[in-house]
Amino acid sequence: MAVFTPIDLVEVNAWLAGFDLGTCTELQGIASGIENTNYFLTTTQGRFVLTLFERLHAEQLPFYLGLMHHLAAHGIPVPDPMPDRDGRTLHTLKGKPAALVTRLKGSSQLHPAPQHCAQVGRWLARMHLAARDYPGTQPNLRGLDWQARTIPAILPYLSAAQRELITAELAHQMQVAASTDYAALPRSAVHADLFRDNVLFDAGTLSGIFDFYFAGVDTWIFDLAVTLNDWCIEPSTGAFDAPRRDALLQAYEAVRPLQAVERRLLADALRAAALRFWTSRLADFHLPRDAQLLTPHDPAHFERVLRQRIAAA
Repeated sequence: MAVFTPIDLVEVNAWLAGFDLGTCTELQGIASGIENTNYFLTTTQGRFVLTLFERLHAEQLPFYLGLMHHLAAHGIPVPDPMPDRDGRTLHTLKGKPAALVTRLKGSSQLHPAPQHCAQVGRWLARMHLAARDYPGTQPNLRGLDWQARTIPAILPYLSAAQRELITAELAHQMQVAASTDYAALPRSAVHADLFRDNVLFDAGTLSGIFDFYFAGVDTWIFDLAVTLNDWCIEPSTGAFDAPRRDALLQAYEAVRPLQAVERRLLADALRAAALRFWTSRLADFHLPRDAQLLTPHDPAHFERVLRQRIAAA
């Protein structure tokens, strides 16, 4: 979420004429994130988030918008895409694909305690179960295929030790992905980016899960690993905080117990999740795009996490 494409109130109100949502009274660019242009948008009838998609193509977007609507219909607290008068949720604004979704209440909890992690675990399990009958199919666009294409482009920027680490881990994950155990893992459409800044709490209760634009069909254990690697670690070291890790895992399993094959591959999934975000942060840092409000995340963080997960394994 950044501002790559500036817009103003006049442009937004001309666009909103196709909806039954009133006129825009406030427009505020959102600085966090790195993929799309996002604005908080307040109209005379409610509060919304406007997204202009900078990388995703129009043919990819029905998967994400349909997933959010599907989860919202199943009682998951996620943004619900708003249709225009013709019933369309995918639109165009300033030549870019665009969507308008409901704005959820609450704020992010960037310093979570075990009780926050437990709520995240419960809702993550509920999301997985709710997504089982979602018919949309689209791969994780930041999965191993993307990593295999991207890592060669960033190798020149790395030290010898980093090059050795990232290439060895990519080879390991390719081997895991070719195994019969991996093929047996349960999967569906997953969030794939459930970090602390993508969850909202209101008066201590989880009130929203958002930013589904990295979602794709992947294994549930990978989605769980992504979540554990952010919510349950000490950022300075990448090591797990046991009370938070246990709270999240126990709450998840109270809703959906892990299968034996998932337990066997959890350590590998934690490594895969760390590799995915180290790779993307390296790419954003060394191969940046222009944006008015863009602050790339520190790649060294997920290098630390990956080294921790390898040492633990």
